[in-house]
Amino acid sequence: MTGGPDFDAPVFRAVGEAGLLVELGDCIDDLANRRVLALDAAVAASPPPGFREAVPAYASLFIAFDPLLSDHAAVERHVRALQPGAVARFDEGPVRTIAVSYEEAVAPDLAAAAEALGLDRHELVQRHLAGSYRVYMCGFAPGYAYLGTLDERLRLPRKPAIVRDVPAGSVIIAGAQCIVTTLSMPTGWWVIGRSDARLFDPSAANPFLLAPGDR
Repeated sequence: MTGGPDFDAPVFRAVGEAGLLVELGDCIDDLANRRVLALDAAVAASPPPGFREAVPAYASLFIAFDPLLSDHAAVERHVRALQPGAVARFDEGPVRTIAVSYEEAVAPDLAAAAEALGLDRHELVQRHLAGSYRVYMCGFAPGYAYLGTLDERLRLPRKPAIVRDVPAGSVIIAGAQCIVTTLSMPTGWWVIGRSDARLFDPSAANPFLLAPGDR
């Protein structure tokens, strides 16, 4: 992607005394997320005064700064000055292949999800395998990458009850999103498979397999 974020109507919101949220959209959208990642790259290349870190999400970028060195107005002016022509080029990340098992023993919700969707198990699996997913953001837990978007025929609301102790490596879906869990945790998402890929390895030089923009 060349060019920069949509500066026609960004929304700036103060977050406490040391943060600024820059909103470039309000939904899960590929173009908005590309603009967020382009802005993230631009801020990294030309940080505002007192810059501490930037955290990209689906359609927004959170910028943390030192309130003793800067303020919300100064950071906003800096971001607005990053005109599209000056925004760093955002290159898509690498393509990763993640093996998944859909065997019943590791996919406790596959049958129920298929029934709720009006599909048989085989079609659900084939539709999931046929998808091409993009890492929109990371959060909630270490290495926890939010992937999208799911085939529209695979979209379900979250389950009415949360299940505890869902194993690491579980492939879970809800709405338009898919995640491979990195820790044992509770979830209300549908568990349709499991992967032995290590998305989070704290002993590695780079502990995270996936980053925003990867596919």
